[in-house]
Amino acid sequence: MLESLTRTDQITLAHSYGFDDVSLVPGMETLDPELCNHAWSLDSRHTFDLPILAAAMDGVVDPDFAVQFHRQGGLAVLNLEGLHGRYSDPGPMYERIATADAKDAPTLLQALYTAPLDAECVRLSVRRVKGAGARLAVSVTPANAEWLAPIAVEEGADIVVVQSTVTSARHHSAAGTPLDLEAFCRWCPVPVIVGNTVAYEPAMALMKAGAAAILVGVGPGAECTSREVLGIGMPQISATLEVASARDEYFRQSGRYVSVITDGGMRVSGDMVKALAAGADAIMLGAPLALAIESPGRGFNWVMASFHGTLPRGTRINVGTTVSLQQILYGPSEVNSGTQNLAGAIHTAMSVLGARTIRELHDVRMVYAPAIKTEGKMYQLSGRV
Repeated sequence: MLESLTRTDQITLAHSYGFDDVSLVPGMETLDPELCNHAWSLDSRHTFDLPILAAAMDGVVDPDFAVQFHRQGGLAVLNLEGLHGRYSDPGPMYERIATADAKDAPTLLQALYTAPLDAECVRLSVRRVKGAGARLAVSVTPANAEWLAPIAVEEGADIVVVQSTVTSARHHSAAGTPLDLEAFCRWCPVPVIVGNTVAYEPAMALMKAGAAAILVGVGPGAECTSREVLGIGMPQISATLEVASARDEYFRQSGRYVSVITDGGMRVSGDMVKALAAGADAIMLGAPLALAIESPGRGFNWVMASFHGTLPRGTRINVGTTVSLQQILYGPSEVNSGTQNLAGAIHTAMSVLGARTIRELHDVRMVYAPAIKTEGKMYQLSGRV
C-alpha cells in the first residue's frame, strides 16, 4: 500500500495564517491608555515614537513626505533606485504615471525606470531630507548596495535598507560577485535593515550576518503581484510568528536583539495590531499611507518590482487621496473602517489587551478565529449600514 502512495499523499502541508484568520484575546488586565507606550527602538541611537515605517515606494515617499513623516514620529524609507535616484525633477514623471491608462501603466513604468541611476540625484534627495533635520532610511537592492549606500551615508542617511523580493544570506551568482551581506553590515556605519523573508532559517541567517532588523513579507502588499507571478510567499501572521521566533532564539544565543518589521498586507488598524502581537516590533505600510494628501503619488501607488524590465511583479493601484497624513496617523477619524487614526487604534488595543509596550503586546494570546470577521455581522455584510 505504501508503495502506491504518491508524493502528494505522503506530505502533510503546514497550516499558515493571515490577518483574517486570527484574533487577539483580552486577558486579566486592562490599562488606561496613558499607561501604554507604542514607541520602538532599532538600536540605542534610534528610537521612534510611532511603530510605523513608510515603505520605499515612489508613490508614498519622496523627500518632502519623508520630512513630514519624521515630524509625525515615524521613519520613512526613500527608494534610491526609484524616480528620485534617476531624475533631478521627478514631478513630470509622477504626472505621466497618474494620468496613464491602466493598460499602458506597466510599460510606462518600465520605460520611466530605464533612466540610469544618478549619484548626484541620490545626493540631492538625501540632502533635502537631512537639510530639514529629519531622520531618513534609504533603500537599495543588493546589486547596487555597495555603490549607492556609501553615497547616501556620506550625505547623512541614518539607516540603510537592503531590500529585494526575497533576500537571503547566501546567494549564488552565475555572473558577477554577489553582495557579501555580512561584510556589508560590518562596513556600514549605520544600522542595516534587511528584507524580505518569511521563514525561520533564512531570518536566523540574516541576523547572524549582522542585520539590525528584518523585513517580513513576500508578496502581501496591495500593489504586489509576486504571489501571482512567482507562486511564492506566506501569509503574514505565520511569517511574522516564524521570524519573531528566530529573533527570540537569536537573542537567547547572542544577547543582541534584532527588530522584526512586518512589511505589507495590512489594510486596517486591526491588522496592524495583529502583526505587532505576532511578534513585530514595527510595521511597514504602503497603500494606507499613499492615501495621504502629502504623498507624492497623486492617488496612485506601485511597488519596486512593478517596473522590472522583463518580468514586472506589481501593478499601479488607484488608492485615491483622502485626508492628511496627520489624520491617517493620529485622527480624528471620520470613518469607522480602521483606515484613520492608526496610532490611536494601536494605543487603544494595547490598553484593552493590558500591554504597556510593544514587547508586552508580543505576549498577548492569539487564537485561530475564521469566524471573527463575520460572526454577528449580518447587517454589515448585507450593506444595511
